[in-house]
Amino acid sequence: MIFSMGLLTNLTRGLVRGADRMAEFTSKRGPRSHNKGRGARKLGYATLGGKFIKIKEMVPEFVVPDLTGFKLKPYVSYKTPKGTEPPLTAKQLFMEVVAPQIEKDIKEGTFDPNNLEKYGYEPTQEGKLFQLFPKNYVR
Repeated sequence: MIFSMGLLTNLTRGLVRGADRMAEFTSKRGPRSHNKGRGARKLGYATLGGKFIKIKEMVPEFVVPDLTGFKLKPYVSYKTPKGTEPPLTAKQLFMEVVAPQIEKDIKEGTFDPNNLEKYGYEPTQEGKLFQLFPKNYVR
């Protein structure tokens, strides 16, 4: 009976300690010198002597347009009514933007099915920031 009590105690201690390791790691869980931070990017590096070297290329540069005479405000109240139009689908966008151009070219006799890039068609995704196929599909 004494053997089983020690076994249960050790199992319980292992489970509790294991569960503790699964908790979120915050700055309070590390040593005094640990600072988790808030995800800010470093603007340089520290040398062995403790001196910080700032690298100009690592400093973010914000490009802000000139907003003089701009009438809209940056805040939208939660009290504003929802939009009355339904969200735009790909088919609606095609029918409103591209289809009239194609119909016009067919009537004029200048439509070329081998030159669809004129209407915004892109046969490849090379050089795109977000490639749609096949890398970014959820598998």
